Amino acid sequence: MKHLRLAFSAVSLAALTVALVPAHAQGVIKIGEVNSYKAQPAFLEPYKKGMELAVDEINAKGGIDGKKVELVMRDDNANPGDAVRMAEELVSREKVDILTGAFLSNTGLALADFAKQKKFFYLAGEPLTDKMTWQGGNQYTFRLRPGTYMQAAMLVPEAAKLKKKRWALVYPNYEYGQSAVAAFKQLLKAAQPDVEFVAEQATPLGKVDAGSVVQALADAKPDAIFNVLFAADLSKFVREGNTRGLFKGRTVVSVLTGEPEYMDPLKDEAPDGWIVTGYPWYGIKTAEHKAFLDAYQAKFKDYPRLGSVVGYSMIHSAAAGIAKAKSTEPDKLVAAFKGLQVDSPFGKITYRAEDHQSTMGAFVGKTKNDGGKGVMVDYVYYDGADARFQPPAAEIKKSRASD
Repeated sequence: MKHLRLAFSAVSLAALTVALVPAHAQGVIKIGEVNSYKAQPAFLEPYKKGMELAVDEINAKGGIDGKKVELVMRDDNANPGDAVRMAEELVSREKVDILTGAFLSNTGLALADFAKQKKFFYLAGEPLTDKMTWQGGNQYTFRLRPGTYMQAAMLVPEAAKLKKKRWALVYPNYEYGQSAVAAFKQLLKAAQPDVEFVAEQATPLGKVDAGSVVQALADAKPDAIFNVLFAADLSKFVREGNTRGLFKGRTVVSVLTGEPEYMDPLKDEAPDGWIVTGYPWYGIKTAEHKAFLDAYQAKFKDYPRLGSVVGYSMIHSAAAGIAKAKSTEPDKLVAAFKGLQVDSPFGKITYRAEDHQSTMGAFVGKTKNDGGKGVMVDYVYYDGADARFQPPAAEIKKSRASD
């Protein structure tokens, strides 16, 4: 019996030792991912596929320093409180090595605050509010996609060329929409001082009353419209706008509309001539994009959406940062990510040391209804490293004074 007790104690001790060893020390690096999968499937289903492709590629090459990468995903129900609870579960129970994700800006800000409070590294793929990296940005949070200021700065030169004086604004009434409109108004006013904003329609996210919104905009008699709606809200807005003639004789400048996850569902209702940011996957001829496109289509028998690029690039960024740091300790990851260069389907990107924002850019072009399918034409890629698309360095430094 004594020998049995000793053997049992040894086995128990060994099991306890394994349980206490971090995941990365056991040959696995766990990437925790929190997102609104059920609430925003149009973007996040392709995003999930992009992540899976990246994990496959990394593991096929031996992982990170010989350690396999594993994704551990949680759904936040598009709710900031749930996002924090899921992050806490991933860090405390699942023992993830790094935190990633968020689609909506309000859930992203909640995760950024969690990262700051817990001193845990967080890589945001998608949340677009400028507060992620500028006003209120923190030491432990980095972001991949160009934010609302950057995208507005890419669109405003085209908007100013229109020489339209009276503008109407329509946007989802939460952090992303508010941030996008604030940036657009600031930058257009600077480029065209005589501009007037004659109407604003701030709609509940996912619950737009498209008929009344379109009528209110029409009643204001704007010369042009700046639209920030996306997903189902965008489809309803376009349908009502087409029906009521809102877009006749008016140019629309629109964030995100050129992304296939939002353009494709419009089908024969897709608008002509809108100036948009988006992702013309079918026309990008660079070697980097072709390699990604071929690999994606071979695995999923489908074409990529912008979500696919974001998920893919985010996981490759996480892997590159961990490899450079040779650690998953948060402070070492922060140091490694400052100035980190990563290859992406859009070319090489850099995570800026001064604000933790990557230099991933965006495509700007016009929409075209091509035989009942919406596409982007006359597009150009704007590199996020271009100083025209960033606030002045002094302004960034001031906004992050509490970092």
